[in-house]
Amino acid sequence: MIFIVISIDVRPDRRDAFLEGIRRYSARVREEPGNLHFTCYESVEGGDEYVVVANYRDQAAGEAHVSSAHAQWFFGWLPSVVARVPKIVYQELPAGVDWSEMGEVAAHM
Repeated sequence: MIFIVISIDVRPDRRDAFLEGIRRYSARVREEPGNLHFTCYESVEGGDEYVVVANYRDQAAGEAHVSSAHAQWFFGWLPSVVARVPKIVYQELPAGVDWSEMGEVAAHM
């Protein structure tokens, strides 16, 4: 599995454009056969900070994503709304490694 986290600082005057674009992009990414998860989160501290969490089945799925028309559109469009170059964490995880439950927290029902 490929695990990606992207930190994006959006220009305050471009927030609405960013939200419209990321919604459009997210919907397309989630339709990809190798996509396991794609969500954009807004910081609770504000400051126009957003974080994208994405997971792809494998390297081939990641490569298919990057070469897709919607990803190419996103890479070309994103500079028009960001305050600075986004930061990324990209990790390829060994086979069988996936999301697991957090041992320190139990849900109360």
